[in-house]
Amino acid sequence: MAQKQETQHALLVPWGYFAREIGLLSGLEAIKLSQKVYEHSPQAKVIEFLVAILSGTKYLQDISLAAQPLDKDVAVAEAWGQTGWADYTGVSRTLRSLSWAEVQEIVKVLEHVSQPFLESELFRLRSSNSVLQYDGDLTGLPVSNTSHTYPNAAYGHMSDEIRLGYQAGVVSLQSPTYGRLWLSVEHHAGDTVSCTQAEALVLAAERRSGQRPKRRTELLQKRIEAFVQSRAPAEKRLTSQRTKLAELQRAKEEVAVQLREETKPKRIAVLERRYLRRQKGLETARQKLEKTLAQMQVHLAEEKVLRQRLEQFEQDNAENSQPVEACFRLDAGFGTYENIALLIEMGYEVYVKLHNHKIVQMLRARVTTETTWERVGDNATMVAWSGLQLQHCPYPLDVALERFYTGKTQKHSALAHFGSTPVTTHLPAWFARYNARQTIEAGIKETKQVFSLHRLKVRSEPAIFLQEAMTIFAANFIRWATVWIDQHIEQNENTLSLTRMGIKKQVQVAAHTSAKVIQNSEGMLLRFSPVSTFAGKQLFFPAPTRVRHHNYFSSFFTIPALIAQKLR
Repeated sequence: MAQKQETQHALLVPWGYFAREIGLLSGLEAIKLSQKVYEHSPQAKVIEFLVAILSGTKYLQDISLAAQPLDKDVAVAEAWGQTGWADYTGVSRTLRSLSWAEVQEIVKVLEHVSQPFLESELFRLRSSNSVLQYDGDLTGLPVSNTSHTYPNAAYGHMSDEIRLGYQAGVVSLQSPTYGRLWLSVEHHAGDTVSCTQAEALVLAAERRSGQRPKRRTELLQKRIEAFVQSRAPAEKRLTSQRTKLAELQRAKEEVAVQLREETKPKRIAVLERRYLRRQKGLETARQKLEKTLAQMQVHLAEEKVLRQRLEQFEQDNAENSQPVEACFRLDAGFGTYENIALLIEMGYEVYVKLHNHKIVQMLRARVTTETTWERVGDNATMVAWSGLQLQHCPYPLDVALERFYTGKTQKHSALAHFGSTPVTTHLPAWFARYNARQTIEAGIKETKQVFSLHRLKVRSEPAIFLQEAMTIFAANFIRWATVWIDQHIEQNENTLSLTRMGIKKQVQVAAHTSAKVIQNSEGMLLRFSPVSTFAGKQLFFPAPTRVRHHNYFSSFFTIPALIAQKLR
């Protein structure tokens, strides 16, 4: 006998079945949360929070107070393995009570569920000898500047303003199947700046992907050798300053002895003035020595860091039997010389805008009336230099000066590259390759405009991080679900094509459209309302002939089978 239900959130139903299929629900329900259970378990309310994010909920209260409240949608609750949903106030209390340790356990489940999809894409990339393309960025999450209820919020640069809030460090991977896959998110105070986070982003990408390139230890070794040699002038200066200090000390003591023995007043006055000059000279020499010693201490500390890095990288290479080729793209906020050098030594091909604005001035001074600018975009031209050795940068870089217009204003910026790609021979390709990092900027825009990440739904810091982690998971989840649904629905002229529908429309329209859910031994039919924008459309999941029962989603389609099918 057919089971019929009405839903006001149509697409959330198959997403719920997909969540069961990939083990998301069982994983979240297995987490131990130290909260009392009344009508709904804390695990169920964490799941409800994720579903609210998937539906693009702007405010937590919309769970209960929206025109079509989620917590009244029984069909969606059952699809997500729940007998019903809690009121938003109960969800809020649960989120507020979560500890950092509990949130980390929840995030581990999200990462565990994501892993098969990530490994599938990495396998595809390796099989086609493709370079792993990572993009990293830091994005601001502002709150009201007058708020005092967000813990550890701080003022920082957010969207060209100084705002109170937080920063999220994110990394994405270019995916052959899904276009963009989020790998990681890290929560930071609002005053965190990009230039301090480059290494953290790279290490996060390596942790999630389990892949890393061969470290360029030979370059690092040569850098250390050059660094030691550069210390020679300071060491020579230190020796001479110590000698000079000793001489001045002896001269001062000689004058002191003469003062003690002298009896003539006129001679005493002369010696006293001489003593003061010796004292002043001694103090000046001591200050110079202390300055040189401080410089030496900084130099030795930097050398120690480099030697520790070399030791770590040699160990990395010894443990990495299958290094990959990988590229990192970063914007100007990360483009310090030290960050660039680190990424080079870590083995990456690097595309970045240079952080130091003085480089633009230097490059513009190199341009003459005879310089040929090459058009690389509709309003952009470039000129480039290969293997340019910049002051304070330990490695030569391919450097380009970009000239473009914003309105009637002409602007310049400096691009840098390190790697085997001969970028200076094809400037349009270099320009396009770097600007393709707009994929992560589009992803950040998606997290805020589609999933409302810019509207923090909670005020506990662990829960804020959970919202960040669930948001990037939701963006990935819908991409995976789109492929899964397309592979398992019956295709006919009435089938709603999700593969042709963007994430924004799936979340903001399809996940808020009314439909009838019909389940029987033949399968599950999601028939969209005749008064909806998808009138006449449907999604029908036929039950496999071997397993004819209404709850067939729970065990038949497995993620390993899905991956195997995708790779065939």
